[in-house]
Amino acid sequence: MTLRIGAEEEFHVLDVESGRLVPRARAVLDRLDGPGFTTELQQSVVESNSGVHDTLGALHADLAASRRRLDAAASSLGLASVAAGTVPLARVSPGRVTAGRRYRHMADEYRRVADEQLICSAQVHVDVPDRDTAVRAVCLVSPWLPPLLALSASSPFWLGADTGYASWRTMLWQRWPTAGPAGHYTDAADYDAALQELIRSGVISDAGMVYHDVRPSAHQRTLELRICDACPRVETVVLVAGLFRALVHDACDRLARGDGPRCDGHHEWLRAAAWRAARSGLEGPLVDPVARRAAPARVVLRGMAARLRPALEASGDRETVRDLLAEALARGSAAHRLRRAAEDEDLLAGVDLLVAETRGAPVPRAAAPAGTTRVHRAGPVADGAGA
Repeated sequence: MTLRIGAEEEFHVLDVESGRLVPRARAVLDRLDGPGFTTELQQSVVESNSGVHDTLGALHADLAASRRRLDAAASSLGLASVAAGTVPLARVSPGRVTAGRRYRHMADEYRRVADEQLICSAQVHVDVPDRDTAVRAVCLVSPWLPPLLALSASSPFWLGADTGYASWRTMLWQRWPTAGPAGHYTDAADYDAALQELIRSGVISDAGMVYHDVRPSAHQRTLELRICDACPRVETVVLVAGLFRALVHDACDRLARGDGPRCDGHHEWLRAAAWRAARSGLEGPLVDPVARRAAPARVVLRGMAARLRPALEASGDRETVRDLLAEALARGSAAHRLRRAAEDEDLLAGVDLLVAETRGAPVPRAAAPAGTTRVHRAGPVADGAGA
């Protein structure tokens, strides 16, 4: 059984001269032909939606092609697109939400939380047989989500300062009232009743505002991963997708055999494990999902891949995931590479690195490159363009 996969990626829109975030997503979208791209809450973010695929190779090709289209549209306006949890150079400017009743309500209701939603994520969808299975699988996959966050960590800087975290996006994201571990539900009816209770409380306005780390999709027959930062390297998205598909495959098999879920209902440790992953990335300890003790990130991730070997083989993903994981561990997290670039030069060099990696430029192993080309020299700029 091969479970199909798809991904959503969010991209910051930057001015190429200053490297700063700018509210020009609508202008970029107007330059893009065909479907696959849309707006987000903030006017500085473009979202890309992949097709549905059977193989990781096809997903990689789709995501890479979408990035090329987006880069061409942005470059024609003197802009650049960046896939990262946050960008180093940004400014909070209230009132820059995308037009529309829903977004306006979110801005009015959540105020500073919405104003500071200058963050981007990567989301992965995996097919499930039915909604009951999706809900029951949540407990089985949830312990393994923090290691996926560590793989994606790409947001050490916030408003020009180093936060000390690998994923500061996670800390900003967790302020939303429904963010974090999903909890335990017996079936789809139980889960949907809980959603309706949240909506009736007035805290959220619709099911789309349930921001759990993983959730049954509101509109598709999929389980949706939501814990990850946006990833500068498309290969990281593919790696996360392969591991998440294996987690879902394993959960579905276990449920079909009657071997789960075994959930004690205590999710405090899951929130703590996510915090640890956001703090450490790949360069520090994670919480081992089995022992619930600190362990080096590479030990946790290699153990995860070994545990998921049957599911990876069933999907034909074992070799791809093995190679991409080895590469990711050798290169270090995007947060680590970004810090190295900023330390070697300055924050604008870090922006250059993010732009280059989003475009698909090769990156040396184990360290971020020093002396990268300034972002305003990295691509064509239309005459008179700029924020």
